[in-house]
Amino acid sequence: MKYAIIIAVLVAVALVITLGFLKFGPSEFTGENYTIPELDLSELPDELIGTEFEYLYDLPVVDATYDYMAHPDSILLKNGDILTVYPKGHGKGAILNKLSTDSGKSWTETLADTPASWENSLETPTVYRLQFSDGTPDKLILISANSKWPDMETPGGFECSISTDEGQTWSEFQRFFSFEDEFSVIPIVAMASLTRLKENGEFVDKWMGFFHDSEFYNYKSILSFDENGNMQWSTPEKYLADYRKIEAEACLCEIEVIRSDKGQGNELCLITRSNAKNINTMVSFSADEGKTWTMPRTAPAALNGERHKAEYTADGRLVITFRSIERGKKAQLHAKKIDRSRGWISEGLVAWVGTYEDLKNGTEGEYRIKLAHIYLDNQKKPSYYAGSDTGYCGNVVLPDDTVLITGYGKFSPDVKTADGKSLKTYICSKRLNLKDTDALVEKYFAKTK
Repeated sequence: MKYAIIIAVLVAVALVITLGFLKFGPSEFTGENYTIPELDLSELPDELIGTEFEYLYDLPVVDATYDYMAHPDSILLKNGDILTVYPKGHGKGAILNKLSTDSGKSWTETLADTPASWENSLETPTVYRLQFSDGTPDKLILISANSKWPDMETPGGFECSISTDEGQTWSEFQRFFSFEDEFSVIPIVAMASLTRLKENGEFVDKWMGFFHDSEFYNYKSILSFDENGNMQWSTPEKYLADYRKIEAEACLCEIEVIRSDKGQGNELCLITRSNAKNINTMVSFSADEGKTWTMPRTAPAALNGERHKAEYTADGRLVITFRSIERGKKAQLHAKKIDRSRGWISEGLVAWVGTYEDLKNGTEGEYRIKLAHIYLDNQKKPSYYAGSDTGYCGNVVLPDDTVLITGYGKFSPDVKTADGKSLKTYICSKRLNLKDTDALVEKYFAKTK
C-alpha cells in the first residue's frame, strides 16, 4: 500500500510536469523586464531642453493612400535619395514605392517606370545593395517570396529584380526554386537578411540570404553571379537543422544577421523573431561565414520582439528596430486587461541602442527608444501598451550619421484616406541621431542611474 501511494504520487507529479510542458512549452521566459531606460519619442513633451531636438518627434508620412499600407524596406541611393518599397496590402500585393530627396523629411516622388511583374508580388519586398570586389558597378536587388496565402495559388520559390542604375530602372522578376524546378520551396519573407560573405578573411562576391517556411524551417541560399553576369542562387539549406527542437518550439523566423566590427569583422550574429512567443528573441553566432552556428540562446528582454533590422552608426553602435513583445510583470498586468488568452503586450515600434558586444555577452545595451505610438482601436492618446501591427522597417544611415527609420503602423487614431476611409495602418518615417538621443537620455534619466 505504501509503495502504491508513492508510485501514485510520482505518476501525478509526472502528469503535472507533462501538462505544464505541453501548456507552456519547454522554454521558460528568461527576462522578466528590461531595466535600461526607454526614451519616448511618440509625443513632444511640454518641456524640451532645446529646439534642436524637435525633429526627433516628427513623423513624416511616406504613404497613406490605401487603408492598409505596411511592411516597407528602404535603401540609400548614391545620389543621396532614399528609395522605400512596400506592398499594396498585407504582405501580398503590387509593389509600390516612394522616394525622398531631402533625407526623409518628405516623400513626394516615385520611380517613373517599374516592372509589370511587380504587380503580382506575393510577399513583402526586401531591397539590398550589392558591392563587387572586381570594380563592377553596384547592383541593387529586390526580392519577393511567392508565399502561400489562403484561397490563392502560388508558383513557389522567390522572385528577384535587379537595378544597375541606382534604382532608376529594374529588370522583370526572375524566379528561383519554384514548383517547376528540381528543388522547390515556399518561402516567407525572402530575404529577411542578405549578408556579403568572406573567404580567407576578404569579402567576395557572394551573399547569404535567409528565409523561412510555414513550418518554421529556416533556410539559407547563397547568391552569386556567373561570368556573364547572370544571377544564381545555391540550393537552399536548413542551416539550423542541428537545433531543430529549439527552432520548432520557439518558431524562429524572420532572422536578421549582423556582422561584427561595424560590418567588417569575421563573426556573424543572427537575431530571431520567436513567433511562438513562449521564449525571448534568440541569438546565435557563426565564426565560419554561416556554415555552422552556436546553439541559439535567449537575448535580454530589452531586445525581445519581432522583425529586427539593424544598422551601425559611425561610432560603432547598433540601432536595431523591431516590434516590441513584452511579457514582464508590467506587461502581464496590461495583458490581463487587454486579452487574457494572449499573455503579452506590445509597446509598438521601438529601437534598441547598444553594441555588438552586448549581443555577444548577453548584456542589455544602453537604452531603448519608443519611436512612435501604434494606436489600438480604443486609444486616443499614447499609452504604455500599443498596437503590435508594426515592426517591419527600412533603416538607412545617412552621411551625417542620421538614422532614417521607415516603418508602418496606426500612428494616429483619426487619420483617414483621401476618400474618407479609416486607415488600419500607414507608412511614416523617423529621423534620429544618436548624439541627440544620447543627450535626451542623459537629461531625462540621469536621476535614475
